Amino acid sequence: MSLQVADYVLQRLREWGVEQVFGYPGDGINGLVAAFGRADNQPRFVQARHEEMSAFQATGYAKFSGQVGVCAATSGPGAIHLLNGLYDAKLDHVPVVAIVGQTARSAMGGSYQQEVDLQSLFKDVASDYLVEVNVASQLPNALDRAFRTAMTRRAPTVVIIPADLQEEPYRPPEHEFKHVPSSPPSSPHTTATPPESEIERAAEVLDHGSRVAILVGQGARGAAEEVVEIAELTGAGVAKALLGKDVLSDELPFVTGSIGLLGTRPSYEMMRDCDTLLIVGSNFPYSQFLPEFDQARAVQIDIDGASIGMRYPTEVNLVGDARATLRQLIPLLQRKTDRAWRTTIEDNIARWWETIGLQAALEAKPVNPMRVVTELSERIPENAIVTADSGSSTNWYARCLRFRGEMRGSLSGTLATMGPAVPYAIGAKFAHPDRPAIALVGDGAMQMNGLGELMTIARYRHLWSDPRLIICVFHNNDLNQVTWELRAMGGAPKFEESQRLPDVPYADLAHEMGLDGISVDHPDDLADMWDRALATQGPTVLDVRCDPEMPPIPPHATYEQIKDMGKSVLRGDPEAWHLIVQGAKTKAQEFRP
Repeated sequence: MSLQVADYVLQRLREWGVEQVFGYPGDGINGLVAAFGRADNQPRFVQARHEEMSAFQATGYAKFSGQVGVCAATSGPGAIHLLNGLYDAKLDHVPVVAIVGQTARSAMGGSYQQEVDLQSLFKDVASDYLVEVNVASQLPNALDRAFRTAMTRRAPTVVIIPADLQEEPYRPPEHEFKHVPSSPPSSPHTTATPPESEIERAAEVLDHGSRVAILVGQGARGAAEEVVEIAELTGAGVAKALLGKDVLSDELPFVTGSIGLLGTRPSYEMMRDCDTLLIVGSNFPYSQFLPEFDQARAVQIDIDGASIGMRYPTEVNLVGDARATLRQLIPLLQRKTDRAWRTTIEDNIARWWETIGLQAALEAKPVNPMRVVTELSERIPENAIVTADSGSSTNWYARCLRFRGEMRGSLSGTLATMGPAVPYAIGAKFAHPDRPAIALVGDGAMQMNGLGELMTIARYRHLWSDPRLIICVFHNNDLNQVTWELRAMGGAPKFEESQRLPDVPYADLAHEMGLDGISVDHPDDLADMWDRALATQGPTVLDVRCDPEMPPIPPHATYEQIKDMGKSVLRGDPEAWHLIVQGAKTKAQEFRP
């Protein structure tokens, strides 16, 4: 039997090393689905419960594997459902290739069922590369460019293949006009470095400073050793943007932790007081958490020249690979003998972690969500992968979870969409089936789409050599982050009709789906809960009833935020007295000796 177009697509995916495609079937990709059957499910078709989850799973896989994530969906509604996950990949600079079906070519332009203008639909999210294949000979070049562009530009790309074309015989491009050939799959390697003169200028700036601060993002992940060496030479502390939380261990005494609204006091104080700033692989957008504009001389290193100098008036801009650039910079630096600045940073960090412990130990109704994460920190395996959702649980992930060893972690850093933690964790398990994965999820995100993906977990758990996938639900029956934003940013009291969530027994639902489930409503049970979940050889859902009035107070809360919080209380917040008490107790821990 001759090779069909759909058969060739899967063959090329295999040649690119693709082991699974996260997707959902539909008649717009019937030819592709049939080809999976003929190929004995190689690569594996991983069926999610919704196309958005397929895109999130592909994004999570790409984040934790370093390879291209691939997702597939049918025409029309299936394609539309991919958008949120693809935008998550775009904004966090993650390589994903989406293969999308389309109405048969003979029906295009006829307002046919499920006909959508996919070129217009995807032109923004897949602006780096978007192509519709209309003849078989386009395929090699279209697929290969999609992969190469996704890898090189760290972006989502989209290949649209009409339904009727998928079932036609495959014909390769020929050596003639208007045919475009391609080359065998290969991975591009970027080791570019800036000119030596610019690196010398950067060394001069760093040597001149007496209070050096370093900010790292996900672009520094492959340069951890070099960042540590720079920090030792300059006596700097290192703050981490949220997407770079797993770049360096929090056990290093000079790592100040997260920066920004969800950040730590030591990071805030370091940026407030430094005279020199080195930014490595980060496009952290909140300049108000960086030094005052006339305060510090600054150097930035980034592989993407378009991201240079966007967030702070940097004096030296080095466009190049972080690791290669830092390696050239290190020999030019003089070790600082005065370590007073470093000592101050380390003292601030030690005091911060003591404060976090005190805040996590505070009584709550019924469970303090901070303690959920601090108990995890004490026992999490050093090779664990952690995913966090968008919501109040993100605060506790950012501030309370101490990374160490080979731990990895991520979340929707730029789009900050709800819902990716569970599908990210599924993608992580396909990337690293031998490592435990833990998803920290609010009950809003769990109800939004996490519950459905429990079925996906149950279906594929047998493929993972370490089947531990733990989903911890911060169960407070409240869309909690928005509730606090209403209070602190608008001075508005909690509006129950928009904020209150249905009360759902998450552990019981896990049992119904064949997974383990543990319910906890007392803080003294948290340690045992984590011990049991980490010892269980299978996926587990943790249903922890948390106090919604534990305030995610920034250690650098502004006067305006405090004033607006007071307004919300005076305007009749339903939990006014409790939130005042919890807020006062939490803030007071920062001032204990």
